[in-house]
Amino acid sequence: MADQQARPDHELGPVLVVIPTYNERENITRIVKRLHAALPRVHALVVDDGSPDGTGRVADEMAAADERVHVLHRTEKAGLGAAYVAGFRWALERGYGVVVEMDADGSHAPEDLPRLLDALESADLVLGSRYVPGGSTVNWSKSRELISRGGNLYSQLALGARVKDITGGFRAFRAGVLERIRLDTVASQGYCFQIDLAWRAIELGHRVVEVPITFTEREIGESKMSGNIVREALWRVTKWGVRRRATQLRGLFAAKAEAGASGGRRPR
Repeated sequence: MADQQARPDHELGPVLVVIPTYNERENITRIVKRLHAALPRVHALVVDDGSPDGTGRVADEMAAADERVHVLHRTEKAGLGAAYVAGFRWALERGYGVVVEMDADGSHAPEDLPRLLDALESADLVLGSRYVPGGSTVNWSKSRELISRGGNLYSQLALGARVKDITGGFRAFRAGVLERIRLDTVASQGYCFQIDLAWRAIELGHRVVEVPITFTEREIGESKMSGNIVREALWRVTKWGVRRRATQLRGLFAAKAEAGASGGRRPR
């Protein structure tokens, strides 16, 4: 179980912020410091995928000096989705009540996290959103914003999800949501991983809400965005959308068949 003396003031239980890293040595210390300045009692789990720049070593030094910081070392770069799934499992095994996704590069402002946690009191999953009133992006190129907005619009149309920013990676889960999502079947990465988990939560009937955040493009290091990530998202979302439409059509045909059968019976 998580250290109860370090329990944050949240009715759902202790909060763990999962921060995946790969070559984030220059960012990880400052983001954790900002996190604890905003919310002194939350815990942070750094999930490092064997960063060759020594990020894991820096995280170990932080953990040795601060009981609120934990480190999960992975031997190779296996992708954002796999890192988060490993972090989620670590959190659930130790009894955290709330699990948060947050980037290490400063794109997600820890100062926005209290609003996400407040919203979680009446929701199951809270998405930090760039595209609801009050949300914004800073220092983004027009092409990057176009890709993001296009991906969100396509996901809304394909899945019928009434979520304006389903690709965002700053979000807070009740632990029960992650327990119901079959984490062992999650194989998606990047943008697609975020869509995947939010869509699974919606399909399971969980209440998903959005709160505005300010997303700031990283100043140090390189973005992990790639063409492969975008293509994977397009392919998987299309597949999920087709499956959803097929399920709807089967239900419609079954309802019509049932109505026809009952309507054709002679009264006794």
